[in-house]
Amino acid sequence: MRIAIVAESFLPLMNGVTHSILRVLEHLQERGDEVMVIAPSTSDTDVSSVEKGAYVHRLPSVPLAGYTNVRVALGGVNRVKRILADFSPDVVHLASPFVLGWRAVQAAHQLGIPTVAIYQTEVPSYAARYGVPFLENWAWNRVDNIHLLATRTLVPSTFALNQLRGRGILRVDMWRRGVDTARFNPAKRSTAWRRSVAPDGHRIIGYVGRLAVEKQVEDLAVLADLPNTKLVIVGDGPQRAALEAQLPNAVFAGFLGGDALAEAVASFDLFVHPGEFETFCQTIQEAMASGVPVVATGRGGPLDLVENSRTGWLYEPGNLTQLRSYAQDLIGDDAKRRAFATAATASVQGRTWPVLSADLVRHYTEVIASFSRENGPTELTSSKGPSS
Repeated sequence: MRIAIVAESFLPLMNGVTHSILRVLEHLQERGDEVMVIAPSTSDTDVSSVEKGAYVHRLPSVPLAGYTNVRVALGGVNRVKRILADFSPDVVHLASPFVLGWRAVQAAHQLGIPTVAIYQTEVPSYAARYGVPFLENWAWNRVDNIHLLATRTLVPSTFALNQLRGRGILRVDMWRRGVDTARFNPAKRSTAWRRSVAPDGHRIIGYVGRLAVEKQVEDLAVLADLPNTKLVIVGDGPQRAALEAQLPNAVFAGFLGGDALAEAVASFDLFVHPGEFETFCQTIQEAMASGVPVVATGRGGPLDLVENSRTGWLYEPGNLTQLRSYAQDLIGDDAKRRAFATAATASVQGRTWPVLSADLVRHYTEVIASFSRENGPTELTSSKGPSS
């Protein structure tokens, strides 16, 4: 089939959205599908115009204020409409749509092309964290309008499913995320790596992710003085300098990818994720595949991934005393931690990217089969009206 993937963010920026797209592109390339990616432009001149067999059409963009490596595509609906009309896809895949995705879902609707929208980022809830809470309602209106117009929306967790259905978005189904269990594996644990970050032999409490406001990494300060532990932060982002000042005794390993990331994660004793706005949280799944128990906030995607008292602990959002208590519980009990680690690894087996990508293709096939190009959705059903 012919598939257009509209990416709100893409290479060279590596995040959960980009990672998912790359895994899907690998699967579609193996199938022999014809794929085009529409994405914001980048200032990096080394980025290829072809990625895993897909042509990447770059739209002019500007950096997002305060987060310059994130870029926002410019142009209107008609520009995207011309690109889609020229490519003539069977289906349009909207990856975490918000700005570019809103234009794309309107363009596809006008052209009579079915759309599969991937709800992956809880953008409206970021508003308060970034000091603009008055934008939250506007952002939810945008999300509503996109997913009401999409032929089908796919969500990664039960929390996200209930969240959207509660907002009146009914054409919603589940599509989780895969994990590479060959790459993220307990066998990658490295004594040498552990010695490099914790030379005194301390237990390692690790975090992996963007160093951005919405990830709430500063909450890990409550763990900074746990006896015989070393806090290791893997990742980069606009908050790094502030976090280094707040967590002076932590090791900041920077961005890691490939085998270096797999080695680091498997070498943790405990993985902690404090962010409250995760629709899934891929790094939790990677830690579990690596044989590392998890302590995470009890909201969003982690609710599906972490089983209390078996693979890790979920603490009440905002209850940092409970976060510390749960971390101390696992760090201080080697036998319990090993039992949780074994259960965590077992819980993610079978969730490979080939299996999940094949499930995505099933969704493509179903919406193509059921969608009438002549009589597709006839109106935007949101009572709020369209956003510009």
